[in-house]
Amino acid sequence: MARISELIRKIPVTAARGEMDPEIDSIEFDSRKVGPGTLFVAVKGTKSDGHDFIGSAVAAGAVAVICSRIPEDVSGDVRWIVTGDPAEALGIVASEFYGNPSSSLKLTGVTGTNGKTTTATLLYRMFSELGYKCGLFSTVCNYITGKELPATHTTPDPVVLNRTLAEMVEAGCDYAFMEVSSHAVDQKRIAGLEFAGAVFTNLTHDHLDYHLSFGNYLNAKKKFFDSLRPGAFALVNADDRNGKMMIQNCSARKYTFSVKSMADFRCSVIEEDFGGMHLRIQGQDVWTGFTGDFNASNLLAVYAASELLGAKRDEILTALSSMGPVPGRLEKVASKGTIYGIVDYAHTPDALLNVISTINKIRVEGCQLITVVGAGGDRDRTKRPRMALISAEGSSKVILTSDNPRTEDPEKILDDMEAGITPELKRKVLRIAGRREAIKTAVMLAAEGDVILVAGKGHETYQEINGVRHHFDDREELKAALDSRYNL
Repeated sequence: MARISELIRKIPVTAARGEMDPEIDSIEFDSRKVGPGTLFVAVKGTKSDGHDFIGSAVAAGAVAVICSRIPEDVSGDVRWIVTGDPAEALGIVASEFYGNPSSSLKLTGVTGTNGKTTTATLLYRMFSELGYKCGLFSTVCNYITGKELPATHTTPDPVVLNRTLAEMVEAGCDYAFMEVSSHAVDQKRIAGLEFAGAVFTNLTHDHLDYHLSFGNYLNAKKKFFDSLRPGAFALVNADDRNGKMMIQNCSARKYTFSVKSMADFRCSVIEEDFGGMHLRIQGQDVWTGFTGDFNASNLLAVYAASELLGAKRDEILTALSSMGPVPGRLEKVASKGTIYGIVDYAHTPDALLNVISTINKIRVEGCQLITVVGAGGDRDRTKRPRMALISAEGSSKVILTSDNPRTEDPEKILDDMEAGITPELKRKVLRIAGRREAIKTAVMLAAEGDVILVAGKGHETYQEINGVRHHFDDREELKAALDSRYNL
């Protein structure tokens, strides 16, 4: 419980009505969750406006409302707080309500198009391995000192976020690591949080259905770095041309990392195969269970952030050498025989190119790469033909299939993808809408020594069709198809 006056002290209030001394029991921005003693924050979302539900919230027992305008048709014993940006206010008051938990943790945010999950998860593993109690917010799963919590969004809403951070503090956590999505920044979900540091991995084509332009997408990421305090660190990938943009006018301590050029933190790939790679980080050799230049970049980011957070070099390198890949990221699917099965979350053109390039660099000459790939429905349509073309250019055979069609017709999604295939590449391409059948066909077409890449869903264990999630795990399906081939 907290007094209204205490909760709103950090937000710019333009008008207020009513006594601000009463205590509140909860904060909500969903009117359906409001009960007696609730502070309701009227946030304008992408599909609805909380101001349209103020009446419902008051009727359900809300004792106070934060809004940008007071409705004329709502009456009752309620306190009104008017502010220019209720979304930002929600983050700030949620942080205050839960005792500003981020200030009691060394909270590090990881942002970028690709590599967020791997980098944040490995940082969590790193500091857990070093003996610290840690928390994690990721696309795959959230954790508090090893306890698994379900993840519904890359970055949770401010109420869930701060409540979970408070649970981390209560559990004795020293560190917390968080994937920070561009949506979260744009929607002010991280408002009110105090970050010890931020990591930028890269920026490529994605989420333009939401941001509408690459410039808007870039600016959303940059706002995260603009919000950092002087004592925090800002660590950016110097190999991405947008890295320098992130730290322009940034008040935090600035650092760079690179696998290609000069930077504060450097890494080079000495050798690699499907089992892992030999890296040289800051002049020190280390063997890791990861593969690919993009993973070398992710591991370097983990190394650099760990050092900036106070860990010792030898401890970091030892921990890195013992870590394995994150679920659904270049994850090998084992079966009898010599066909290599790989599942990866690659759902952007750049991520798909990185994975295909990595496989082609280390697969045995004369063996094929067969790629099974789709594209999500109700998302950025412009990347669909590019992903199909990248797959066809880099693979021996390609099977275009359904991903998460959501409310779209899978065949129309495949039409968009197929439009990117040039005439000379069409002979390589099959079209099979059923994802299970597509995976089975890839296994049937493969010869010994070939590599099958199933891309797009990675760790996900469902397929979303017309608003319903059906169980579907690429790893299970690929293993079943491989086992069936070898009569296991």
